Amino acid sequence: EDTIDLVELFWVLVNHWTIILLTMLITAMLAGVYYLVGVKPSYQADASFFITNNESVITVSDLQLSSELTEDYAKIIKSRNVLKQVIKELDLDYTYDELLSMTSIASLNKTRLLGITVESTDPVEARDIANALANKAVSYVPEVMETATPNIAELAITPKFKSSPSLPKNTIIGALLGLVLAAGVCTVRFLMDDTFKSAEDVEKTFGVMPL
Repeated sequence: EDTIDLVELFWVLVNHWTIILLTMLITAMLAGVYYLVGVKPSYQADASFFITNNESVITVSDLQLSSELTEDYAKIIKSRNVLKQVIKELDLDYTYDELLSMTSIASLNKTRLLGITVESTDPVEARDIANALANKAVSYVPEVMETATPNIAELAITPKFKSSPSLPKNTIIGALLGLVLAAGVCTVRFLMDDTFKSAEDVEKTFGVMPL
């Protein structure tokens, strides 16, 4: 049976460290240039609203019920009917699925606050969509669920900084891909190399020591 000497393979990789390092640098640079030039930056806008209760005195059960309603609110806001209304109101050139993939809604730190996050290549568009969804949470959702009208806690503002792509993150990914590629090539060449380089190789293969 053919066996792989991991120690020998390790030293093969060590002896080719310059090639591996050069490959890592090249792939890291290519990844950085690609994400800077070939990928449009994305921006995130965040709005939030607060699930309220009609009662002046709020009990523990009311708080538990409101917390459970957060998931229902999130599903309704991301429903086809609501998102299509937003597309029509803002005259967006998106389908329902495209706008759905841009939108995320989640409870903030397990509270009654629901956060609406919209990601778009246009920061103004991201802000407008997030605010439109927040307004729908106030006007449309209570009618459907027959619950108290939530309050908008915070409207989205125009984001100034891009959320993605992340240059350091993508550069590191490129470097790791270069490491895997270079190490893989060296490993394949090591496994396919069946030449004799020393007397020990001959003894290992034929069981006899050459003169």
